[in-house]
Amino acid sequence: MTGTKSLLTIDGLTKAYPGVVANSDVSFEIAQGEVHALLGENGAGKSTLVKMIYGLVRPDSGAMRLNGTAYAPASPHVARQAGIAMVFQHFSLFEALDVAENVALGMENPPPARELASRIRHVSETYGLPLDPHRLVGDLSAGERQRVEIIRCLLQDPKLLIMDEPTSVLTPQEVGILFETLRKLSSEGTAILYISHKLEEIRSLCDAATILRLGKVVGRCNPREKSARDLAEMMVGTTLLTPKRASESLGPVALRLNALSAPAPTAFGTPLRSVAFEVREGEVLGIGGVAGNGQDELLAALSGELRSDPEAIELGDTPIGHLGPNARRRLGILAAPEERLGHAAAPDMSLTENAVLTGTVRQGFANRGFLDWPKARTFAEKVIAAFDVRTPGPENAARSLSGGNLQKFVIGREILQEPRVLAVNQPTWGVDASAAAAIRQAILDLAGRGAAVIVISQDLDELIEISDRFAALNEGRLSAPRPTQDLTIEAIGLMMGGAHDMEVAHVDG
Repeated sequence: MTGTKSLLTIDGLTKAYPGVVANSDVSFEIAQGEVHALLGENGAGKSTLVKMIYGLVRPDSGAMRLNGTAYAPASPHVARQAGIAMVFQHFSLFEALDVAENVALGMENPPPARELASRIRHVSETYGLPLDPHRLVGDLSAGERQRVEIIRCLLQDPKLLIMDEPTSVLTPQEVGILFETLRKLSSEGTAILYISHKLEEIRSLCDAATILRLGKVVGRCNPREKSARDLAEMMVGTTLLTPKRASESLGPVALRLNALSAPAPTAFGTPLRSVAFEVREGEVLGIGGVAGNGQDELLAALSGELRSDPEAIELGDTPIGHLGPNARRRLGILAAPEERLGHAAAPDMSLTENAVLTGTVRQGFANRGFLDWPKARTFAEKVIAAFDVRTPGPENAARSLSGGNLQKFVIGREILQEPRVLAVNQPTWGVDASAAAAIRQAILDLAGRGAAVIVISQDLDELIEISDRFAALNEGRLSAPRPTQDLTIEAIGLMMGGAHDMEVAHVDG
């Protein structure tokens, strides 16, 4: 941190919506050149707060000061003119346009195309984030797409850069590059407001932290002086439980993929290329990778949404690659995709109706062509109770739940059907620390009862915590699974980047 002069002062910001107070009397300061963490569980009020700073939402009361001057942005345009830039968690890029065209769309007054391309090259190389301004965004990796967003912000010469979950799509090596960039910006006087659920990263990068819970500031600290567990418990206000495996014994092979290949389902999708692995009864196989390397396609191939040659997938000794989702559910293969609203759950249907969508086959909701709605409602209530889903009741629509609560319902709906094989993509995406620990424990308990579980996740800490073996997806190819206990974060990063086994083994030691 280059100095202690205050850049942004937030004093008593309050914002309420019907039925909920998103922020209540929030106050804190960000100094020039400071990397300041904003921590809190799902629903703590982080998003509303940064939207007020960036001009997307107006506070009901309270005030802000920027460099000692009153600051009340009526729009993001006003915020950008004042020197506030923001890199959002979900990229706002057009895949059919090139890098320079995407950057120009995000600028107030873009220079001529040739000058802009030159500036992009200069700034990207200066900050260690090299980019070719003429490459199509649709051809870029997730890490390169994030560079586009960051460069677009840096061309504005910001005083404050807000970053929302910036490392969720990066390999460990790319995280290292990003952190070097942020430290360089900090040393030059740019302040950074950093939002992340990865607490070890917070401890490594940030100078200060403000912790929110239920819309209020509940703590401030130097994160380097706290453990990750300390920070998590400050966020949730309770003691966290560490997930534990019920049984270490493994049974026979439950599911086997034999060089599974499948074309990309969309123009910017990723084809699967000779994916091969086996997972045993009682085992958790973790599959990591940067977003966009075939995770959605692999989940679709496992669930039956994406068909293949019969012999490409075997349940025990039975070829099932040609079977659709309902036939696979009947055999005991269940799945929970990453996109919970619209894919895993129908937004306008009630939770009871959403329970019927995947539970009818195994739970016996249908009898002679009629649905047993009381039975379905009872099952939905069981999921709500077992997974602490915060909702008035099973007749509420899926879209009425927060993202974290809907995630708990989706995962619980599949686990309580006692599958033989469960495949999940991003099981704890968007849920708070205590709920994430509960979901991981439920996955381990399911494996302890003899199920084979495949967990696809971008959270490497999660995979290391619950997986017996780990494999990495890169451009639709899967590395050979290896025992998780033998791997370092550096080795996992190389596997995610597509390194060959020999290279990974060399880094391992």
